Amino acid sequence: MKTDRFLKILYDYVAMLFGAVIFTMAWGLFVIPNGMSAGGVTGMSAIIQFISAGKIPASVSYAVINAILLLAGFAVLGKGFGVRTVFCVIISSVLLELWSRMPAWQAVDGNFLYIPERVLIPLIGGLLESLGIMIIFNHGGSTGGTDIVALAVNKYWPITPGKLFLYVDAIIIACILFVPGKSFSDMIYGYIMMFTFSMALDLMMLGRQSTVKLLVFSEKYEEIAEYINKTLDRGVTVINATGWYTGKDKKVLLVLVRRRQLKEIEKFVKEIDSRAFMSVSKTSAVYGEGFEEIKTGIKKKLNNGN
Repeated sequence: MKTDRFLKILYDYVAMLFGAVIFTMAWGLFVIPNGMSAGGVTGMSAIIQFISAGKIPASVSYAVINAILLLAGFAVLGKGFGVRTVFCVIISSVLLELWSRMPAWQAVDGNFLYIPERVLIPLIGGLLESLGIMIIFNHGGSTGGTDIVALAVNKYWPITPGKLFLYVDAIIIACILFVPGKSFSDMIYGYIMMFTFSMALDLMMLGRQSTVKLLVFSEKYEEIAEYINKTLDRGVTVINATGWYTGKDKKVLLVLVRRRQLKEIEKFVKEIDSRAFMSVSKTSAVYGEGFEEIKTGIKKKLNNGN
C-alpha cells in the first residue's frame, strides 16, 4: 500500500511538472517575448517587467507575489494544496527564467516558432496556458496567484474557475495601458488571451466532469442496473412505467453518471440488449454523494458546523 501511495504521489508531481512546462511555455515563449500580457499573477509580472524595462524579470515578481498569496491560500485550502502549490510556483518561476534565457526558442521574428499573424499569439498562449493549468489542477496543484483565489472561492461557491479568472483578469489586463509605449490594441490582445483561456479551461475541466442523465428502457433492466451499480459504482433508480401503445407495465432505469462513463454503459447495453432504448440528456448541475458538494457560501457553511 505504501508503494502504491508513493507511486501515485510521484505520478501527480511528474504530471504537475509537465503542466508547469506547458503553462510557462505559453508565457515565456509566446506572450512575453511579443510584448503582450494577460491576466493573473503572470500577467501582472509581465507588466512589471515591461514597466521596469526588464530590470525586474517576470520570474522574480511572479515568485514574490505568489509567496504572499500562498500564505493566505495555505490556511483555506489545506496543507496538501499548499505543498503542491509551492512546488508548482517554484518550478514555474524557474521555468519562466529558463525560457527567458533561451531566445532561440521564443516566438519572435527570425526564430522557428515565429508567427507573423500577431493576433494568433494570444490564442496560442491562452490554449497552452489553459492546458497546463488543467493538468496541474487535476493533480491537486496550482500555479498560484488567481489560481489560489479561484480554488478558494470555488470551495464554497458554485462558480467555475474560468468565470472567476474572467472577472479578476479583466482588471489586470487593463493595467497594461500604464506601460509606456503600449496602446489600446495591446489591451485587446490581452482580452483575447483571457477569453481563450477562460473558455478552454472550463471546457477542459468541466467537460470531463459534466454529468448526463440516462433513461434506459430494456427488458434486461436488472442486468443493466446491476452493472451500473457494481461496476461503475453509480446509483440506479427503477421507475414503474406503462407503455401507452402496448398497455404493458415496464421498468425504466434513471441514472446520473459522469460523461466519461457514458460510453461504457452504451457498450454494455448494446451487448446484452440490442433492442434497448436509451435517452441521454445533459444536466446543468448535480449535487450530492458521488458528485459535487452543495456550496452555499462561507457564512452558512460555518454556521452549519456550530
